[in-house]
Amino acid sequence: MDIKDRVALVTGGAKRVGRSIALALARRGAHVAVTYLSSQHEAEAVTKEVIALGRNALAIKADSRSASEVTASVVQVVKTFGRLDVLVNNAAAFPMTPWAALTEQIWDDTLDANLKGPFLFAKSAGDQMKAQRSGKIINITDWAGERPYKDYLPYCVSKAGLIALTKALALELAPDVQVNAIAPGPVLLPENISAHEQKGVIAATPLRRLGSPEDVANAVVFLIEGSDFITGAILPVDGGRLIG
Repeated sequence: MDIKDRVALVTGGAKRVGRSIALALARRGAHVAVTYLSSQHEAEAVTKEVIALGRNALAIKADSRSASEVTASVVQVVKTFGRLDVLVNNAAAFPMTPWAALTEQIWDDTLDANLKGPFLFAKSAGDQMKAQRSGKIINITDWAGERPYKDYLPYCVSKAGLIALTKALALELAPDVQVNAIAPGPVLLPENISAHEQKGVIAATPLRRLGSPEDVANAVVFLIEGSDFITGAILPVDGGRLIG
């Protein structure tokens, strides 16, 4: 699929990796909509950058855990742009949850944000794409969905679920829609990580360096433009962390 003049929706596209994905798609010629939950200022800034690149843009406030808000978001994109060609499920919650602090509420909130939300967006967008007889869905998961790490149990389980969801959606939406996932590793560390912890992450990564949000954005571009014969795939962008 040629990205130029296509319409892309990036959930959680206001900041961090989502912002890089939104701008990468705009640079390739896509019109871009981003959703946000509380980062209105950042979302509006992204849309201004997209417009400055000569493309159309839209920022939508939406809670991905709400089916009605998700459906309304997709309807708004189609009403504004006339179609929807690419969905990038990027929005996610990343709560640190040591075993002693783990509660049912944290579990529910994390699974709703990281697994239910992508499903709801994929269902609504997938119906639109099937009607168009073309489309691509890319889920942003995590290498920890295959190798969980300590103190993030609900997060790791939710990302493992997203890997399974990707493969199931690929079957459900074939042949018209291709569904794939990207599993980033250390491309953007938490803001509160110490220098010592950062050195430990780098040492545990076979390429011995951190990645960047642009590495993930470039992988998204590849899954859209690089081939229309890839579906149900999980692409690690982790510096080798999964095999290290």
